[in-house]
Amino acid sequence: MIPGVSIHEILVLSSILFFIGVYGFITRKNLISILISVELILNSTVINFVVINKYLFPDILEGMIYGIFIIAVAAAETALAVAIIINLYRKTSSVDIKETETMKY
Repeated sequence: MIPGVSIHEILVLSSILFFIGVYGFITRKNLISILISVELILNSTVINFVVINKYLFPDILEGMIYGIFIIAVAAAETALAVAIIINLYRKTSSVDIKETETMKY
């Protein structure tokens, strides 16, 4: 592991990132901020996979492979979400959730 840093400290950091992401997802009104919050949640899960794998099975790379897979899914999700947000912005000239609720198709 990292010299001078215990697994508990890394898991606490990951938990803090996760709950900041959940708080941002629940409270934000801007679609870009919500997307950033989802990315924080996904990054905290990647940290958990890698650290727990490194701690329990240091010779096996399963946690890191799961982490790479989650990062790839997050990149695809971000590309799709940004495309949707750009399309909504062209129609409503806003990226707020309230504007998208009242939008007529």
